[in-house]
Amino acid sequence: QVQLVESGGGLVQAGGSLRLSCAASGRTFSSYAMGWFRQAPGTEREFVAGINWSGGSTYYADSVKGRFTISRDNAKNTVYLQMNSLKPEDTAVYYCAARWGTVASPEVERYNYWGQGTQVTVSS
Repeated sequence: QVQLVESGGGLVQAGGSLRLSCAASGRTFSSYAMGWFRQAPGTEREFVAGINWSGGSTYYADSVKGRFTISRDNAKNTVYLQMNSLKPEDTAVYYCAARWGTVASPEVERYNYWGQGTQVTVSS
């Protein structure tokens, strides 16, 4: 069992930055690939970024590539999402998710555990 708690969301102007954190419980954090997803009102949850168990491989949605960076610190059981050059269309609830295994996936159904989400609002 893994519990995930996101933090770091908030209100920011377009062009600004935020850093999201996701703290995981349990001693097997490094056994999980991790992902960040987001969901805006009236839309489906969509993949944002993923990272493998060691942090050696990362994956991004085209819409955030070059602006967002995912990273993890297995000693702290934490995964991060650094978001730069934010746009109003980045406004959503952001969720972190854990997937048993070494490789991240862009598919929602591949993840076993989810956090409660943190709101990110980007004003124009």
